Amino acid sequence: MSTVPGPTPKGRQRRTALLDAAERVLTSSGGSELTLRAVAEEAGVRLGHLQYYFPARAALLSALLERVLASSLERVTALTVAPTHGSGYEALLDSLLSDHDDPRLVRLFTEVWALAAHDDEAASAVRAFYDQYVTHVAAFLRDRAPGLSVAEARHRAEVFVMLMEGSALFRSGIAGRRTAGTDACLRGAVLALLEGGVRP
Repeated sequence: MSTVPGPTPKGRQRRTALLDAAERVLTSSGGSELTLRAVAEEAGVRLGHLQYYFPARAALLSALLERVLASSLERVTALTVAPTHGSGYEALLDSLLSDHDDPRLVRLFTEVWALAAHDDEAASAVRAFYDQYVTHVAAFLRDRAPGLSVAEARHRAEVFVMLMEGSALFRSGIAGRRTAGTDACLRGAVLALLEGGVRP
């Protein structure tokens, strides 16, 4: 967890600007170029200024992932608390699939995954991110189906997240192309998982 110095409005604003710069470096140049020096240059600040907020690259990457997670969970939470005529599964699915239409967000995650494959600190941050994501989805499932065990809800949530993240590579055009047929199959499989689970 990164340390946030000086929780003043100005401090938060500066921290946000630094994270914006880090995101631009990551999405435009790739994870291998995500260095403190590159981010400081992108942000137009001295290296020491950046290090005051993020002493190491791991802290910077962790904070960047935390921000993405907070944004994602904010959207999901809005869906889970809003009144729905059904289970809310389709609204949740539609919202998360719409993320695949944002090239910046998809590029951000593909670069982070690539970085995590070669960097233990990045991998730790990614695992922490997905642990929170899965935990939130599992809570959503148990709220919709109170009889669902904690373990089963967790299993379904993990597979749900796997399907969402893997499909991002294909639906975004990076590894394939989306079609009406594949989208229909994906939606059917995901809704079946959320509503009833997948049995061996």
